[in-house]
Amino acid sequence: MSGHLAIIGLGPGPADQITPQAAEALARADWLLGYGPYLDRLHLAPHQRIVPTDNREEAARAAHALRLVAEEGRQVAMVTGGDPGVFAMAAAVLEQMEQGPPAWRTVEMQIIPGITAMLAVAARVGAPLGHDFCAISLSDNLKPWSVIENRLRAAATGGFVMAFYNPRSKARPHQLGQALALLRDLLPGTVPVIFGRAIGRPDESVIFTTLAAADPEQVDMSTCVLIGTAETRVLERPGLEPLVYTPRAIAGPV
Repeated sequence: MSGHLAIIGLGPGPADQITPQAAEALARADWLLGYGPYLDRLHLAPHQRIVPTDNREEAARAAHALRLVAEEGRQVAMVTGGDPGVFAMAAAVLEQMEQGPPAWRTVEMQIIPGITAMLAVAARVGAPLGHDFCAISLSDNLKPWSVIENRLRAAATGGFVMAFYNPRSKARPHQLGQALALLRDLLPGTVPVIFGRAIGRPDESVIFTTLAAADPEQVDMSTCVLIGTAETRVLERPGLEPLVYTPRAIAGPV
């Protein structure tokens, strides 16, 4: 049997949010590579071999997967949380494929989508992504902070709802605060903000706040941050959690 690489999105965490297509691809693999906590979510067969690596070893992990397929004909699954094409392993694999030996370009490969964090958070709280939106990683590991600031300004002045990935880590405790401070100069303080952590998992946490009151200390790397616009609404419901939505219609310039 010729080798095959499946890059698989596991979704936000709960087993029932792994797609049937992803489950079938996982079952076919004899080698599974990925960040350790993502592999820990899986129930594996005795013959399946796992190779856990640190989250900062994406290039080496991608190259390892391509070697296993191209040189040994293995059935390999590269697993990632959320969707593999959103700040995840699909781009890392393609980058290694482009830079690596010519044989790597002949690898049979399939990218299997998953539910990404911003969609899980949005569904949990209502429909904040009901109009135009964008996703921005606040990590400056692979791009300068000045680029992030320029994109924040562009998104805010363009009227986009924003989803922040990689918002705050032990190595970068300050950047979410800097991002919020920048946005407070551009957007009303009443803009709704959602901190959605580990949606669907036992340690889930959802915080409803505003741009003026948002506290970065309530956020970690398992949190996806949604920043609304001036049009984003909070629908209060007596005795129930509020719902947040961005109307589908926005008035044009007068």
